[in-house]
Amino acid sequence: MKNEVENSPQSSSASGQKSTSSSSSFPLSFREIAGACGVVLGLLGGLLCVYFTMPVSDYSFLKLPKTLEDLQILRDHLESYTNDYTIQVLVGYCMVYIFMQTFMIPGTVFMSLLAGSLFGVYKGVALVVFTATAGASSCYFLSKLIGRPLVFFLWPDKLNFFQSQVAKRRNGLLNYMLFLRVTPTLPNTFINVASPIVDVPFHIFFFATSVGLIPAAFVTVRAGIALGDLHSMGDLYDFQSMATLFLIGIVSVTPTLMSNKDKT
Repeated sequence: MKNEVENSPQSSSASGQKSTSSSSSFPLSFREIAGACGVVLGLLGGLLCVYFTMPVSDYSFLKLPKTLEDLQILRDHLESYTNDYTIQVLVGYCMVYIFMQTFMIPGTVFMSLLAGSLFGVYKGVALVVFTATAGASSCYFLSKLIGRPLVFFLWPDKLNFFQSQVAKRRNGLLNYMLFLRVTPTLPNTFINVASPIVDVPFHIFFFATSVGLIPAAFVTVRAGIALGDLHSMGDLYDFQSMATLFLIGIVSVTPTLMSNKDKT
């Protein structure tokens, strides 16, 4: 989104016209549609490659889990394939996770639990952070291409709040983005699609995502190891886990707060 104040009235008017038109630019252009379709076809192509290199079998169990029971069934079936077809399982997992992140499909928390259950803590955390960062980056660029109308339609108030916070913290933007990634202050889905709209540079977005998601990924992946002990999603984030995440988030913005205090 362009800044509301420019150096000249003409540029301000032009910026306002551009923002207004881009926020309601339907239908999408051919280039924008082609870009979105290219992402979809690329991810689907990766899944097809995995499918055709797997042995002939009944794969009716392969579906996105919506409950812990669904996840346990999926885990039980995939365990038998993970040792013999490790590469295929890894590639398939990555394609599905990135696809879900790119197109804001709910359920990535189940995928994070699955990573812990299948691959253990350290490999699971590395896998979740990699796929979550790749999916978030894909969502960032897709939103930059075609996401402005959607963000304005779904979250107008939240977008205005986010834009004002980014503008106020421009000098310490990395610390602020780290804080948002570590804590549940704003949904990660919203951060992914709104960041390019409010002019968060990609290098800051990428670094904050890849580092800031590690604590939450560790909590979720570790819980996936004892998947059978989880009775509800409420068991995943207990008070201690949430308090730890907020403490890490506060530490991440402390340098910015101290810098602002010194200036005053």
